[in-house]
Amino acid sequence: MKTPGEVLREGDLEMRSDSLFQLWKKKRGVLTPDRLSLFPAGPGARPKELRFHSILKVDCVERTEKYIYFTIVTTDRKEIDFRCAGESCWNAAITLALIDFQNRRAIQDFRSRQEHAAPAAQPEARAARAP
Repeated sequence: MKTPGEVLREGDLEMRSDSLFQLWKKKRGVLTPDRLSLFPAGPGARPKELRFHSILKVDCVERTEKYIYFTIVTTDRKEIDFRCAGESCWNAAITLALIDFQNRRAIQDFRSRQEHAAPAAQPEARAARAP
């Protein structure tokens, strides 16, 4: 099982700024089983963290000769544009990590519902066995 601090992938990634000119800014990306952290080029700056519980999907993948362009859509419908070198396939790594996270969360939710339903079902089972 993957641990939350385990690094799945690390390397260069570019993110489009929210400014009027929408410039591409180089970031160092660190992908773990529960988030994508984006470290700015400047020293001492805090990383931006995209936790998977707030990501809906990876969308709009387009490939050119040099780059792969993709969009991360958050649960509040915000779109964040990225690009990476064509051979790096960051979009695929993020998508697979997101699917793994969503599957783990679905299993935890299912087990939690089973545990909550089991105590309620026990009195009924005892009543059915009583003479």
